[in-house]
Amino acid sequence: MSTAEARLQTLGIELPPASKPVANYVSGVVTGNLLYLSGHGPRTAEGELQCGKVGADVTPEEAYVHARLVGLALLATARAALGSLDRVRRVIKLFGMVNATPQFTGHPSVINGCSDLLVDVFGDAGPHARSAVGMAGLPNNISVEIEAIFEIEP
Repeated sequence: MSTAEARLQTLGIELPPASKPVANYVSGVVTGNLLYLSGHGPRTAEGELQCGKVGADVTPEEAYVHARLVGLALLATARAALGSLDRVRRVIKLFGMVNATPQFTGHPSVINGCSDLLVDVFGDAGPHARSAVGMAGLPNNISVEIEAIFEIEP
């Protein structure tokens, strides 16, 4: 069976550097056999934040890509916390927030950008419980923010 690190290589995915907290919190906490990751926002490979309101400034297709960028950031933080993504036994839960207009209702399709990536990277350990909700706004006007919980090897 292929490992998560091997799948990244097969998929041609290079993770960005793990992000640093911008306030009084940490990016991830390990307790027991769980890794809790703080909310991450979408940044391009050049480090540019992806901002705007889905349904007004950002299309659902662009927001899907933004959610995938968040997934890459979550993976980078997990790798930094664990040393290797091969320590992840299972993706447990995502909490996805979409900065959207009141009329926009496609929040789950947006967060699929992250979910699809995690299933590609972790295979059978990738499917997870999830919430996908709309928000009136997110920090710095980012389009998407996602938190994650992973079960890990001790």
